[in-house]
Amino acid sequence: MHSYRFPVLSDSTPMHRRFSLVLLLLLTFSFARAQQVSTGPLIRLSPEDEDRRESGPQKNFYFTTENIPTKEYKNAGVFGQRLRPYLAGNNAALASLNLYRRQKRLFLLERLVFVSAVGLYSQQVLAGSGEQQQQYFNSTQQLAVGIMAFSLLSNVFLSRHTNDHFQRAIGEYNAGLSSARAGGLQRLAPTGVGMTLAASGHPQLALRWSLR
Repeated sequence: MHSYRFPVLSDSTPMHRRFSLVLLLLLTFSFARAQQVSTGPLIRLSPEDEDRRESGPQKNFYFTTENIPTKEYKNAGVFGQRLRPYLAGNNAALASLNLYRRQKRLFLLERLVFVSAVGLYSQQVLAGSGEQQQQYFNSTQQLAVGIMAFSLLSNVFLSRHTNDHFQRAIGEYNAGLSSARAGGLQRLAPTGVGMTLAASGHPQLALRWSLR
């Protein structure tokens, strides 16, 4: 913890000019510190992705770091890998993005299992064409149907909160920026304001604050 004390200009400077100059100095210093605290841009999802909830479609998200409305949104990638560099340093946001990546991997694995089960069932049906009578529910086909049913049930649970993890990652990142900015400005608030006497006996305005 460091403390700094700043007397106000010379004794001959009028009081109202002293106050104005000190206020200008404080605002300039606050702006410079706020720029240092803001370590990255806010991230915004496309309007369509912003409204995607729970069991919404499992497709790539699109985002932007522009402050003004834009039609140029960046593709975050299948596992959100193109968003990851923006979240560097925010452990909470990265943890949510990791959950999103895990869920997407499980989702793709489930889709592969389902397609394989459909292929197995179809192969068994086609194997009975020609002279042999086609079969639709032999032991192998029963197994394939069971796998398909289990896969579809798994899909419901896997898809339920996958999108939430991605949206939460962006929300935690943006919240971290807001907290950093607010904390930086709070640290700039003077811890003491008062009047002191100069060596000549004239009063002068003094500000004192502590910065970590």
